[in-house]
Amino acid sequence: MQWFLWTSVFIPPFSRETSFLLGNAQIVEWPVVYSNDGFCKLSGFHRAEVMQKSSTCSFMYGELTDKKSIDKVRQTFDSYESDCFEVLLYRKNRSPVWFYMQVAPIRNENDKVVLFLCTFKDITLFKQPIEDENTKGWTKFARLTRALTNNRNTLPKLTPIDKPEVSHKPSRLAEVLQLNSDILPQYKQEAPKTPPHIILHYCTFKTTWDWVILILTFYTAIMVPYNVSFKTKQNNVVWLVLDSVVDVIFLVDIVLNFHTTFVGPGGEVISDPKLIRMNYLKTWFVIDLLSCLPYDIINAFENVDEGMSSLFSSLKVVRLLRLGRVARKLDHYLEYGAAVLVLLVCVFGLVAHWLACIWYSIGDYEVIDEVTNTIKVDSWLYQLALSIGSPYRYNASGDGRWGGGPGKDSLYITSLYFTMTSLTTIGFGNIAPTSDGEKIFSVAMMMVGCE
Repeated sequence: MQWFLWTSVFIPPFSRETSFLLGNAQIVEWPVVYSNDGFCKLSGFHRAEVMQKSSTCSFMYGELTDKKSIDKVRQTFDSYESDCFEVLLYRKNRSPVWFYMQVAPIRNENDKVVLFLCTFKDITLFKQPIEDENTKGWTKFARLTRALTNNRNTLPKLTPIDKPEVSHKPSRLAEVLQLNSDILPQYKQEAPKTPPHIILHYCTFKTTWDWVILILTFYTAIMVPYNVSFKTKQNNVVWLVLDSVVDVIFLVDIVLNFHTTFVGPGGEVISDPKLIRMNYLKTWFVIDLLSCLPYDIINAFENVDEGMSSLFSSLKVVRLLRLGRVARKLDHYLEYGAAVLVLLVCVFGLVAHWLACIWYSIGDYEVIDEVTNTIKVDSWLYQLALSIGSPYRYNASGDGRWGGGPGKDSLYITSLYFTMTSLTTIGFGNIAPTSDGEKIFSVAMMMVGCE
């Protein structure tokens, strides 16, 4: 997250047309921690291919790259100084290009260099004027003069980097929630004319709202599998009210999406209400509608048929499809090591939680033999019930069903414990699969854990 905050602070002074890299000055070889779209377009490399490579651009060196220039670049990085160079580098397709490269150290409040800013300009035309039919027989000076005349707009961009003066102070909320405006696409720099009831999809309000929806989506991703697997009825008023508020917020999100702009195929902002409605109806509307239905309120009624209640509980799983949006919103943060680490931990915990719910569902389904109406004494659920002093009991005088057994808290913790030990390939063996279904599921978990 610290790289995200640094890029939010230092990137704004530079034009969106500038091609640049940010390198970590505190690690050997000064690995790249950010590259903007301009550099990716100029070099031909995808952003993921540039990340963690040396910010000296050694991965772009070739046979014609001057060794003196290479040494000069490294010396500048080693001495934490500002300098500029004319260096021949190679694009991803190995075509040589002359770059005007500028290196500037960025210091923190303790006057310690924490980042290197490297900007690049393509000056191939100045170094190698192209000879065509119109310039045949011209002297090299004449062709260079023509190139300079035709590209005079490039000259002001080749001025050395001084300490930039920030001409505007962007919103801190906007900096934290999304990439800052100066490195956003062109359409985000120009506020399009929209009808009064249309919301720009990149405005601060919509960005904040999207983060709220994202957090609630994670909440449903945790609670929905638990409620479905453990067949819980939300009779607790607090949880029932909370889930109802989530449903209302999802419903409001549907209304907002019918009035929110989107980016068209050509990169333009689509603000026409009719096109917005058609686009939303074709994409996320059905999933969002199924996500906001009040299944928990229906299940809260005691007179609801058990089969119907199970059907409504199963339909809640549709809400997990909203996680498809999470990947798009977290794309900006996948460039930062700390953010990737936190994301991987969250994903691992979420997968373990889902597998724990499935593991319990399989055990609960198979613990009682429906043909003989007897309990399987070798089941891990039966063994758990004995170990904690809450055995299963047969209700002979009532409905003839088995009751008792461990509480839901113990069942969930034990299931999560088993999935964690299986995914991490530790496997203490105190909980083991006994039925064919449990064994097949355990094999699948082990395969996932080995990846």
